Amino acid sequence: MNHLPAPYGRAGRWVTCFNTTRSLRAVTRKIAVVKETAIDEGRVAATPETVKKLIALGFDVHVETGAGAAASFVDEAFIDAGAKIAETRGAVLDGADVILSVRGLEADSLSGVKAGALMLGLLNPYGDKARIEAYAKADLQAVSLELVPRITRAQAMDVLSSQANLAGYKAVLEAAHVFTRAFPMMMTAAGTIAPARVLVMGAGVAGLQAIATARRLGGIVSATDVRLAAKEQVESLGGKFVMVEDDEARTAETEGGYAKEMSDAYKQKQAALIAETIKKQDIVITTALIPGRPAPKLVTAEMLASMKPGSVVVDLAVEQGGNCAGSKPGETVRVGGFPLSGIAICRLLWRQMPPCCLPKTCSII
Repeated sequence: MNHLPAPYGRAGRWVTCFNTTRSLRAVTRKIAVVKETAIDEGRVAATPETVKKLIALGFDVHVETGAGAAASFVDEAFIDAGAKIAETRGAVLDGADVILSVRGLEADSLSGVKAGALMLGLLNPYGDKARIEAYAKADLQAVSLELVPRITRAQAMDVLSSQANLAGYKAVLEAAHVFTRAFPMMMTAAGTIAPARVLVMGAGVAGLQAIATARRLGGIVSATDVRLAAKEQVESLGGKFVMVEDDEARTAETEGGYAKEMSDAYKQKQAALIAETIKKQDIVITTALIPGRPAPKLVTAEMLASMKPGSVVVDLAVEQGGNCAGSKPGETVRVGGFPLSGIAICRLLWRQMPPCCLPKTCSII
């Protein structure tokens, strides 16, 4: 088992992966699927289809009533799959050997949890240390799926990629909804409508899907990333690559495929290039995240002020501080005076996306 770094103390017992289903099944029987309690969470940690597979492996699956309702999975569907429905949180957790939760249990739900139980979910280990310590005190073995390594053998468990892919797709649709013009070029008898110009900042999984979606909608797309390797990927999707190409950029990617944090000198050069590019854009989608660190600030207040009235910025990194100055989790902020002449900074994040969009698809993958 792979443990968290030493600074997490007792919570270092948290693991990023377990060995095999066979070894897990040998010591566990009951699996609990809990209902998410966060207001902005619509996903569910198991679907009727995955419940069937777990039961076929010999597990006894219990689902908290209403757990899948926001994702259009009714209790009857889980019953038809062979699961038992628990009417309360206490009942579903009672005696559970494995707990499946999208965001993990809250600290006040741990009193009835079996010591040594195994919990899997998106647990935000770097951002919620108090809850980590509560898990450790409750002797809970927690699997933080964000930390699953990006290797071939673990691709089926790569929840970051699956959720980020959908976030990139939905970010463009959200921007198109807020944008006051049509996306594609339109030639009519009354005149010609110019296509929307879109800048995607960060060409990871979310960014590449945003590029592809914006192109499908007819936009003229540019993209930027600190990783030189992203240039070919961006251009293969029909986007124009915007980047400061120097020696530092050639080593800006980790072995796991993530972007490294760049030096202050590089950030200044990048900011100057983006400042000139952003003035011409109608829509900006920011996706830059660094695991375990605050999101880098890419769009300053000065850059926002230089954008055209009615421009839209979608900040996918808002929960880790945001890539854009002024963005706030869960809010649409207008900058520059009157709403119709301002710049709408729209929040959208893969971890907070489901209540307003795609909870069923997010739960399935």
